[in-house]
Amino acid sequence: MTSTSNLAYVTLVTNPDYAMGATALANSLRRTDTSADIVVLHTGGVDATALAPLETLGCRLIEVEHLPLSDAFNERHARGQLHSAAPFTKGRKPDFHSPLDNFCKLRLWQLVEYERCVFIDADALVLKNVDRLFLYPEFSAAPNVYESLADFRRMNSGVFVATPSHDTFRHMLESLDRPGAFWRRTDQTFLETFFPDWHGLPVYFNMLQYVWFTMPELWDWKSVSILHYQYEKPWEKDHPKAARLQPLIDLWHRFHDGGDPPEIAALANPEGAA
Repeated sequence: MTSTSNLAYVTLVTNPDYAMGATALANSLRRTDTSADIVVLHTGGVDATALAPLETLGCRLIEVEHLPLSDAFNERHARGQLHSAAPFTKGRKPDFHSPLDNFCKLRLWQLVEYERCVFIDADALVLKNVDRLFLYPEFSAAPNVYESLADFRRMNSGVFVATPSHDTFRHMLESLDRPGAFWRRTDQTFLETFFPDWHGLPVYFNMLQYVWFTMPELWDWKSVSILHYQYEKPWEKDHPKAARLQPLIDLWHRFHDGGDPPEIAALANPEGAA
């Protein structure tokens, strides 16, 4: 499928689990009446069966290869090595998570047929039209807020605004695989370093699910535009935080299954919300 717009929402699918996530994401985007393309970058590890629902939704599917990185880089960022050197202490990454896959996000900068792209992780939902994000500059991203207001100084790469460019992509590869380079949170740490003057988006453009129970006073369904299921995924069978996040999990299933979602602004905020 060729491009039909000069703007695109882009996501990345690297396994069948994230194909399920991308299906819910695409369903949610379609409900916002956006005229932008929905582009799904996918690796060879995803078969046609898993991608079929995305094709049905009119997504533009583009197969991508892993970045041409050195063996030493790949070894440092392999799942076991990275999680040992930089363990996650606040939540659990599912078994299907492969840190090296994350760097495929940088392939977005090769989509030069688009003037502007908004990347959204496949474990997210868009709850209202967010086309105004295309008006934000490169590089715009929301803060990594899910535990305290101190988190506003850090960036989360689950949603970001970028301008595709072959020159930028080349410079990224040169910066990424430096001798001894270790990107603690993979693409997120790299992008925060590559764009040190990143422009901060309002937190509601990338509302992380843990805010639901760690900072309920920050949650307001009337304002939440993009809901991001960081750490545990809503489709996991052995979800360790399911009891605390059940309303958000139920909402994800409504979008994934293609049913009529509830009126978002009318949903009940978490206990303790302002």
